[in-house]
Amino acid sequence: MNALNIAYKDLMMLLKDRGQLITLFLVPIGFILAFSAAFAAGQELEAQVIAVPVVNLDPGGEMSTLLLQQLNDDRGLQTEDYDQAQAAADLSDETIKLVLTIPSGFSADVQAGKQTTLRLAYGPAASDSEVQAVRLVVDGIASDLSLETQLVGGLSQMGAMMGDAPAEVRVFTAERIATQAESQFERAKTTPLVALSAKWPDQITQGREDFNPSSFGVAGFAIMFAFLSAQTTAASIFEERKEGTFRRLLAAPLGKWELLAGKMLPNFFLAILQMVIIVAASLVLLPLVGQQAPTLGNSPLGLALVTILVALCSTSLGILLGALCRTESQVGGISSVFLWIAGMVGGAFIPAFVLGDFLNAIGKVVPHYWAMQAYNDLMLRGGGVGDILLELGVLAGFAAVFFAIGLRRLRFA
Repeated sequence: MNALNIAYKDLMMLLKDRGQLITLFLVPIGFILAFSAAFAAGQELEAQVIAVPVVNLDPGGEMSTLLLQQLNDDRGLQTEDYDQAQAAADLSDETIKLVLTIPSGFSADVQAGKQTTLRLAYGPAASDSEVQAVRLVVDGIASDLSLETQLVGGLSQMGAMMGDAPAEVRVFTAERIATQAESQFERAKTTPLVALSAKWPDQITQGREDFNPSSFGVAGFAIMFAFLSAQTTAASIFEERKEGTFRRLLAAPLGKWELLAGKMLPNFFLAILQMVIIVAASLVLLPLVGQQAPTLGNSPLGLALVTILVALCSTSLGILLGALCRTESQVGGISSVFLWIAGMVGGAFIPAFVLGDFLNAIGKVVPHYWAMQAYNDLMLRGGGVGDILLELGVLAGFAAVFFAIGLRRLRFA
């Protein structure tokens, strides 16, 4: 009962501190929305179609027609026809950002194997990313057209050289070679021998096709901000010690461990509430900014156990920090540095395997790493309690060690 009374008193004081409540609940939600909105903006930018004004001085040409067709063929570009004078005026007035000019005789020069030049002009309104995107696409298509024309021309010459050979040995004619080459080029466009498939690595997804990256981000933020309770607990212990209330409390029939348990309880429950609110807010708010809601996996019990142990680790760490810190500035400085660095190397911000072997090994000495592994196993890979027994044991071990060292090192007077 004495420990509960201490916890109740601390909880009432914490609820009166509006700034602390904003830090605990509103700031993490703001972080999630901000990062998700930035991610959504990046996806929209990738899907954005760039309008490309085109001055075609080779109208009706076979190669110019093929060039325009391929520019509009799912490459993120959309051409618009302009005459030369209008394009120059609009580019000068910054009505358009850039203009691509196909020179006269373009088709004849390409088919004859002569060098010709496409011109891409751009004004100050064009961004470097847009110019580079258009340049790379146009350059790639032009190179393909040049290569195709040269190969077909070379093979046709070989066929023509066989024209004087007897009919029984004339297997390949110029027409047959050209038709076969053109067929192969068309096939290469639709079913290339080498294709690129972009996906999240199997270290995270374990091969799951329904992998949802927002679950990874939400879990990381929940862990990071839950561990802010450690700083709150440490600051509360420092204040009690500074004001001398610990000495008065120890005069009551109350053991030291009970006193510390009373200091932990309010922040323990607030850390759990904080993580629950972060996940609940993500489920509701992320779809509003164009992102998928996080998946919670198939094991509510597993999620509950991990969340409880994360909160216990956080508040136990607060006891340890309260024992080690001697000044108020140390409470804020050491706590912040440790918590953010631990979050980074523990994989709460960046997947652990991306950090490399050295940092990945370091990450295993902080509870953030094991909490992220447990949440990933549950939320991303669809695991159950049996799949996270190691992580649960390590988190419980961290909590026990933090509390035991804090209890031993803390000076109550």
